[in-house]
Amino acid sequence: MTSFDTVDRLAARIPDGAFIGLPPEYSYVPMDLVRALIRRGARDLDAICVPIGGMAVDMLIGAGCLNSLEAAAVSLGEAGTAPRFTAAVQDGSLKMKDSTCPAVHSGLQASEKGVPFMPLSGLIGSDIAKHRDDWKIVDDPLENGGGPIILIPAISPDFALIHSPMADRDGNVWIGKRRELMTLSHAAKETLVTVERIVDEDFLVSETMAAGTLPNLYISAVAEAPSGAKPLGLPDCYERDGEEISAYRHAAKTEEGFADYLVAQGVFQEADAAE
Repeated sequence: MTSFDTVDRLAARIPDGAFIGLPPEYSYVPMDLVRALIRRGARDLDAICVPIGGMAVDMLIGAGCLNSLEAAAVSLGEAGTAPRFTAAVQDGSLKMKDSTCPAVHSGLQASEKGVPFMPLSGLIGSDIAKHRDDWKIVDDPLENGGGPIILIPAISPDFALIHSPMADRDGNVWIGKRRELMTLSHAAKETLVTVERIVDEDFLVSETMAAGTLPNLYISAVAEAPSGAKPLGLPDCYERDGEEISAYRHAAKTEEGFADYLVAQGVFQEADAAE
């Protein structure tokens, strides 16, 4: 049964050491929930971006929340490189698992289907495959002489974290055409969602709404958080704030600048940033 709570209480449900899944920056990213995780001082989280990351994961890295990250890419898009991610990879403070978009989706689909792995052929011979000891290369058992194929282990985050335009009174969540969020939620053990608003209707009654709805069967908790994806955009709600994201990149080039940014945004008090 889906519960309704506050953003800070959603963050409190995620223990240190948990494995979290985050949407791509062009999708439904829960920035308020990310800020709440930073505010509570989350530590030793493992994260996967589905399949790429940006400002959300960069902030978690800069705040010392992440132990490891799996992603196909991390950047701030038009604003350039992700500064805290880049620094952490260069100084070795972040355990990075390089992946690809198809590999991330395949691993999640394996969990979604309840199987231990998913076969994928397009990675054969790549440098990425050479550095992933958890990916197994085997001969295709169904094709005589068909050559090698890679087995991608199932990926099952402890928590999928999403921000959506709306949820209904029963905890069903609208995701529209963002089908990667459906796969992520199916694969995760729990899904925590922040929303712009909660409406007094049942999305599953309408054929049109039901097709783009994540049923409450997969939702553990929902919190109302207006503008909860900003400064990132939320399709059909508000546009990406390019100036704010560029300002973040400039500030986050140094640890001191990053800490000052968190204070300016109200995520930290000055005393917290100094610790």
